[in-house]
Amino acid sequence: MTGRERVRRCLEFDHPDRVPRDLWVLPITSREHGAAAVEALQRRWPNDFDKPAVVNAKAAALVEGDRYTVGQYRDEWGCVFENIQGGVIGQVKRPILDDWSKLGDLRTPVEVLEIDVDAINRACAASDKYMLSVCCPRPFERLQFLRGPENLYRDLAKEPPELGELLRRVHALNCKEIEVWSRTGIDAINFMDDWGSQQNLLISPVKWRRLFKPLYAEYARIAHTAGKKLFMHSDGHIFAILEDLIEVGIDAVNSQLFCMDIEEIGRRFAGRITFWGEIDRQHVLPSRDPEEVRDAVRRVAKNLYRPEGGVIAQFEVGAGARIENADTIFQTWRDLTSGADLE
Repeated sequence: MTGRERVRRCLEFDHPDRVPRDLWVLPITSREHGAAAVEALQRRWPNDFDKPAVVNAKAAALVEGDRYTVGQYRDEWGCVFENIQGGVIGQVKRPILDDWSKLGDLRTPVEVLEIDVDAINRACAASDKYMLSVCCPRPFERLQFLRGPENLYRDLAKEPPELGELLRRVHALNCKEIEVWSRTGIDAINFMDDWGSQQNLLISPVKWRRLFKPLYAEYARIAHTAGKKLFMHSDGHIFAILEDLIEVGIDAVNSQLFCMDIEEIGRRFAGRITFWGEIDRQHVLPSRDPEEVRDAVRRVAKNLYRPEGGVIAQFEVGAGARIENADTIFQTWRDLTSGADLE
């Protein structure tokens, strides 16, 4: 099967020929292990996913700096990230909406909507991999970048009218961006919001369902109406909203499974949504014990994998990860799903 067919069958529980692979590599990995080692890893275990490498020139003109280098990086909204470690992304220390009096001057970067549809379609047609959108809406995180986390959490507690107006603006742009990308040849829309702490959701699930769940439902409606799948990434302990994500129509969720009870996730949700990784990057990827790495894959496979689909072998090789563990992870997935015992 091609990567495109393999992932489609996995999402639709239609018996792919193997578990699809999606290896994420941060720039810091090449610094720590060398570019040659990273390239060799990618050749041994090629991804089944890709994105069209098409630059939106007008949106790019709003950006200054490189998000992965030490120093400052300004994104399309004008949010300035300060980075003290090369190879990873920094943080916003001085939010541009630190006071609500500045809301009237906030400029919405509509340039992100001016994509080159023909170029994107050509890139998709030329690839046999499953193509994700380059756009990646993140409403909760965008609010944090604009207001700063401390201000935003106070806003969420008090819910001033300005918060509603800002969320409306962010959501309106996100919907338009999903609409324009849904008219291209990509296979799925990709979006994210990191909702979990190490042990629980960052805000009340009740408040999340009232303020953010309807936004995600709208993203799903737009994508599905156009025949696209919807992929979501969210770090942390998000068990409390997994049922909601299934309900609104998320097709694949990328989460830190090892922050949660994988066995309970399997009992309640296996077969109902595709688990787009991941193998734990906090403890397993840095581990010096290959058996710990194999056990982690066995645990995910035992609880979430089905031959008909529902699991993507995804993980991130980032800061502190041992590159040899990536080989072990993919080898274990190959062995387990070739008929070996999952116990």
